[in-house]
Amino acid sequence: MEQYLNIVSVPAIAAIVYFVISIIKYATNDNEKFKRFIPVLAAALGIVLGIVAFYAVPSIIPAENIFVAILIGGASGLTATGANQIIKQLSKGDEDGNADN
Repeated sequence: MEQYLNIVSVPAIAAIVYFVISIIKYATNDNEKFKRFIPVLAAALGIVLGIVAFYAVPSIIPAENIFVAILIGGASGLTATGANQIIKQLSKGDEDGNADN
């Protein structure tokens, strides 16, 4: 059962970061200055969540030390940014009518 928890930690961190970034984007009315810092903010938030997961629930994150937890958290945060771009590009293709079917 513990091995399944290790698999879930990365997508869970990415989902939380994606949700928080979406809320902040909505609160700032899609400010262009804020959009430049989204990847940095996502990585920082992922790092914080990785550290929290390492100390609060050590069995959920597959890290042997804090450095690995920081790397996993940062990568998960940046994964949220990539997922956002995938969704954005797919919806852009649908709006233009150029989507491949």
